Amino acid sequence: MVEINAKMINDLRQRSGAGIMECKKALEEAQGNIEEAIVILRKRGIINAAKKAGRETSEGIIQSYIHIGGRIGVLLELNCETDFAAKNEAFQKLAKDICVHIAAMSPTYISAEDIPPEVEEKERSIAAAQYAGKPANAIEKIISGKLAKWHSEVCLLEQSFIEDQEISIGEYIAQSIAIIGENIKVGRFVRYQIG
Repeated sequence: MVEINAKMINDLRQRSGAGIMECKKALEEAQGNIEEAIVILRKRGIINAAKKAGRETSEGIIQSYIHIGGRIGVLLELNCETDFAAKNEAFQKLAKDICVHIAAMSPTYISAEDIPPEVEEKERSIAAAQYAGKPANAIEKIISGKLAKWHSEVCLLEQSFIEDQEISIGEYIAQSIAIIGENIKVGRFVRYQIG
C-alpha cells in the first residue's frame, strides 16, 4: 500500500481544485496514482464542482430543522447562484439533509479555514505534547494526522455524511453542484440544543 503524503495531496489539490479530504480519499483509492485520482474525482463530480467554486453565490435559502421532541434545532443558510436553483427540488433536499446532519453531528465550523488560528495552534500543541518523545520527523506526520482527524470531527464540510458514511458533506455538496449545475456554498449555520 502506498503511503499518501501531504505533497501528493497538495499536488492533486493544485491540479483539481478539490478539497483536502476529497484529494486524500481519491489518492488512497488510486493507490497514490495522481492521474487515476483525477479520474476518480471527475467521476464524483468534484472537479466540475471545483471549477464552479469561484462563482458568486448571492441567492439561496434559509432552511430550518427541528428534531423530534423539539430539543434540537438548526438554521442553515445555503447559497447558490440563482433563485431558480434555490427553488430546485434537489437543492432543497440538499439543504434539508445538511440540516439533519448538523443536528446529529454538531459541527463547530464550516471548514478548516474557519478555525481561528489560536484554536488550531492549541490543538497542534496538545498533539505535540502527547508525542514529545518521538523522532522529530514522525511527530510532524502524527500531528498532521491528528489535526486532519480533528478537522473531520469539528468541520461540517469534512464530516462523514450521516446518510452515506463513504462521502463527506463537502463531497455531497460537490455531487449536488454537478447535478444542479451551479456553485453551492454553506453560508452559515446555527445549531440550538436545550440543556
